Amino acid sequence: MTKEPAQKTTDQILDNRQSLSKLREILFANIIMAGEIPSPTGLERAVTQFLSDRFSEGWLNDISRDQAGNVAAVLPGTDVKRNLLVAAHVDKIWGESEDHTVNVGVGRMSGRGIADNGLGVAVLATLPLVLEALEIQLKSNLILLGTTRSFGRGDLAGMRFFLEHTDREIGAALCLEGMNLGRLSYSCLGMARGVISVDSKGSFSSPDEHSSGAIACLNELVRELLELNRDEFPETKILIGSIEAGSGYNVPPGRAMVRFEIRSEDADLVERVETEVKSLVGQKEVGYVGEVNVEMIAHRQPGNLGADHPLVKEARNTLSCLGIRPNVEPSISELSALLDQKIPSLTLGITKGENRHAPDEMIHLEPIFDGLAQIVSVLQFMDASGFEFEG
Repeated sequence: MTKEPAQKTTDQILDNRQSLSKLREILFANIIMAGEIPSPTGLERAVTQFLSDRFSEGWLNDISRDQAGNVAAVLPGTDVKRNLLVAAHVDKIWGESEDHTVNVGVGRMSGRGIADNGLGVAVLATLPLVLEALEIQLKSNLILLGTTRSFGRGDLAGMRFFLEHTDREIGAALCLEGMNLGRLSYSCLGMARGVISVDSKGSFSSPDEHSSGAIACLNELVRELLELNRDEFPETKILIGSIEAGSGYNVPPGRAMVRFEIRSEDADLVERVETEVKSLVGQKEVGYVGEVNVEMIAHRQPGNLGADHPLVKEARNTLSCLGIRPNVEPSISELSALLDQKIPSLTLGITKGENRHAPDEMIHLEPIFDGLAQIVSVLQFMDASGFEFEG
């Protein structure tokens, strides 16, 4: 490994933060525009067009879309041999028909998807201006990437496609998430995500106080799933994300569905629990008059850059200089695909916020400048370093 560059001092980082206040108007305008564009997974064309337009206005090179719908651009460095990547996923959990109006208040903005990940998209769009305002010229080429199909069935398809097809070798990478400032992810959990569906096939066609339609079967399955956490597989977590059934008060639902996720640091444990879940569903299928099915829609492999990696140490130092306590947590997002490729990478949060994935999702505006100063400091360290993956 080459010698590590000196870490930034508190004064340098705080000076950068102060200088970035001149970008307040254009940054906030980008946040509102990115926040108000619907971009459900698989239908991200409008928001990638927004990014493409911003990249064009910034005179970036090689602006392109690929077959996965990703949009990328390059800010050339002085050393064409090395490439750094800054990425933000562009999809949101909300449908196109939902109201995406951004409400602006004193020191805050709120609206569907503004934190996850309208803010990340806006910062990606503004980053060339951030570097220009600070008079920073990187040695490395900087690839700015808006990735599609991150959530749910998307299964990180955008980032995976980019990494499989890019002809540029990536030296290091940052993933940007709107929430929360202080987030520092350098490891990924193993994960399997699935959907269990129950269909009574018309067995409950009329109200009956003694029946509960598909819910009874689904309720048993959920209870048995949660028991796996406590009994056979205590080192895993089975998370119940949502349950859907019924449309009223007096008619037993004919269909019901539960979305779940299995997480563990051990890939073998994830696989074993997934097998057990399929077995539970199979047993219900045999004894149920309707249909019970499970569909696995996404998987992740565990990965870890390591707490002692110089990139992690620099991120901690930067947060310390800003007076922010690091919140170290594993990720299951784009970072997973990067670590799979042995690319030194982090996920960083940009600002403080509340009500994630609620209609009134909210971000605080002033801490965004701490988030920007953090990104710039870590990016400069990446640019000056020659480190490799050590996990």
